Amino acid sequence: MDWLILIIGSVCEVGWLVAMKYAYGFTRLWPTVIMFFFMTASVGCLGVAVKTIPAGTAYAVWTGGSIAAIAIVGVFLFHEPATPMRLASFALIVIGMVGLRLSGVS
Repeated sequence: MDWLILIIGSVCEVGWLVAMKYAYGFTRLWPTVIMFFFMTASVGCLGVAVKTIPAGTAYAVWTGGSIAAIAIVGVFLFHEPATPMRLASFALIVIGMVGLRLSGVS
């Protein structure tokens, strides 16, 4: 269950990053409010997950998951480049996360 909470935390991190983009340097109220909501939820999920998952593993999966997800969101929502090297690099992050999960820790 804590792995699911950790993944939800990564998704919330993506939410606050997207909201931050739309907040335009905190000049728009509602995107800023949404950003702080998702930020709190994201860190809260990480806090719950580290009760049973080693902190280093949890942090790596939490940040790695959000890095990979925001890259995909960036390509589709913000029209960021999807070069082969960039995509391969993100794939390596995902492979590392899967490796951590399969390592048998927790």
